[in-house]
Amino acid sequence: MSSRPEILFPLFAGAETLKGVGPKTAQNLLQIGLETPRDLLFSLPYSVLDRRRRSTIRGLELPGIATVEVTIGSHRPARNKGGAYRINVTDQEEEFQLVFFHGRSRYLEAQCPEGARRLVSGKLELFDGMAQMVHPDHMVPLAEAAEIPEFEPVYPLTHGVTQKTMSKAIRSAFERLPVLAEWADPEQLKRETWPSWEEAIRQAHSPQGQEDLEPETPARARLAYDELFAHQLTLAIARQQDRQLKGRISQATGRLQSRVLVALPYKPTNAQARAIEEITADMASAKRMNRLLQGDVGAGKTLVAFMALLVAVEAGGQGVMMAPTGILAQQHMEGLKPLAEDAGVVLEVLTGRDKGAERRKKLEALARGDIQILVGTHAVFQQDVSFQDLRLAIVDEQHRFGVRQRMELAEKGKGADVLVMTATPIPRSLALAQYGDMEVSVLDEKPPGRKPVKTAVLSTERMQEVVEHLRSAIAEGRQCYWVCPLVGESEVMDLTAAEERFKHLRAALGEGQVGLVHGQMPPAEKDAAMAAFVSGETKVLVATTVIEVGVNVPNASIMVIERAEIFGLAQLHQLRGRVGRGSAQSTCLLMYQPPLSEGGRRRLEVLRETEDGFRISETDLQMRGAGDVIGTAQSGLPKFRIADLEKQAPLMAVAQSDARALLAKDPDLSSERGAAARVLLWLMKQDQAIRLISVG
Repeated sequence: MSSRPEILFPLFAGAETLKGVGPKTAQNLLQIGLETPRDLLFSLPYSVLDRRRRSTIRGLELPGIATVEVTIGSHRPARNKGGAYRINVTDQEEEFQLVFFHGRSRYLEAQCPEGARRLVSGKLELFDGMAQMVHPDHMVPLAEAAEIPEFEPVYPLTHGVTQKTMSKAIRSAFERLPVLAEWADPEQLKRETWPSWEEAIRQAHSPQGQEDLEPETPARARLAYDELFAHQLTLAIARQQDRQLKGRISQATGRLQSRVLVALPYKPTNAQARAIEEITADMASAKRMNRLLQGDVGAGKTLVAFMALLVAVEAGGQGVMMAPTGILAQQHMEGLKPLAEDAGVVLEVLTGRDKGAERRKKLEALARGDIQILVGTHAVFQQDVSFQDLRLAIVDEQHRFGVRQRMELAEKGKGADVLVMTATPIPRSLALAQYGDMEVSVLDEKPPGRKPVKTAVLSTERMQEVVEHLRSAIAEGRQCYWVCPLVGESEVMDLTAAEERFKHLRAALGEGQVGLVHGQMPPAEKDAAMAAFVSGETKVLVATTVIEVGVNVPNASIMVIERAEIFGLAQLHQLRGRVGRGSAQSTCLLMYQPPLSEGGRRRLEVLRETEDGFRISETDLQMRGAGDVIGTAQSGLPKFRIADLEKQAPLMAVAQSDARALLAKDPDLSSERGAAARVLLWLMKQDQAIRLISVG
């Protein structure tokens, strides 16, 4: 089935084919991504109006919605152009007014003749002591009372589209609802007592009260599951295809690994040992490895990565590790050097700085296989870089690399295994959404000997005390990061804030003691300022958030974050992780500007209470929502219409295991349930998955 099944054709027609939708309205609907009847069916109401009939408005809390039968009284046309046209009406006990602006007398007299009975529904409010309903939403003769629903769904709208138009279009889309074969796991359906897909759509659009809008209602949970299942099925198909790609069997001998383990002053944590085991098993398989190594700040990813690189060397090949910046590559190089010496392997670094004869020499050695492990930046992608036998590619800080670059890297070594590392703890539901095509290893323990970082929260009013504290710390030979706030969206303003703080600290602590780095600097200047801090020449580094990822200065034991309340939790956690890497007791000072908002207070409290990145990321998810946690633009997170990753996280894991189980049983989706799942993929616009399966 490489083209859309016929049963879905009516759902994928243009929106203008629906009742009440002309070309202009169709254009307007397009503004909010509604192009077809299918899109309208997946656009669920976000609220519901209670329009149940009452005998009187007496006792109603105003302002509020009322639906009531009235007798039409006297008309009071507008006195001036654009003024209000008023009609007095009475229900069983109370009198109030219907108000129309720009109302046409003739029309209103014909619709509401004096003495007639009408059912009106709309928002009632008090004006000058009199209850009034401005432009009733509904006003019908009693014979047409059934037209007003007891509960009316409220939809997201756009310019030029009213609730009336929307409701009419959705009712028209209902007429095209096909009866589709069931793709969900029968056990899951039974357990959750979910309705069929068609029934779930109908129920989700007919809420009988506010409680029916909750994500856990059977209809909404079912539709969210369908969306997540289709997404996970797509990832599982991509993973299946990926695994069919011929990998290289890289068998570990343990010869080099054992040398490193003997030389280590500590024993690896259980989490490290488990991750090394998982990676070694993957590399020994004929299938290509595609694994994510997720570890909190300071959980010891470097050791795991190096052990994996040694497997490649033990098997007679080469490994490469990539970092997003030259400074980081240099740091990886320095961190791995002692380990490489213990193992007796040749390690080299390649960055954009390597030029001329020196670069040529390195490239020749790499092509001959004399360099066993290469650490580099994007420079590794360049055409002239070739390996003798690349078996493993490690990408550090995944969120700075795109999927395309991941693939390019793997191309350098046909069938090379790929390991992706991230120091950003991601909540499980998001990790599944973003990396569902990858196997995941998690480092959730800290190596022994790392002291926790003391975290204090204090007001910017105590700035002078902090500067004094720094002065005595510098006198003891310690170093400090000072992170400046993000000022709005403007890098120019950020810069001003950082430059001001730099001048202030330089004046207080003395010339030559304080360095400055920010995103607007030329790379060479930035590198020089970082290098001066790494070597201990400068004692305080004033920075914007450019230092968030990766830099390692063991002597830096103080982190000051100014206006900490405006940073995201994950960002604060990453920044705090820059200290606490040496033997000295480290401190992180979170400075806020009073008064603190409720959200700001909660964020700073969570940081003060815990250093567990996974707990912090879960709190972050609850507070900010999925898109913001990873940063929507580069997150690679799919946009779900119905599923809510914050509130329905467990559903994502269920969808993943269902998708993988179905594919394991029925790899080409040819069974009855497999065919239904194909229809679901078309319904959810997962065309990529269908292409993969057709090719496969």
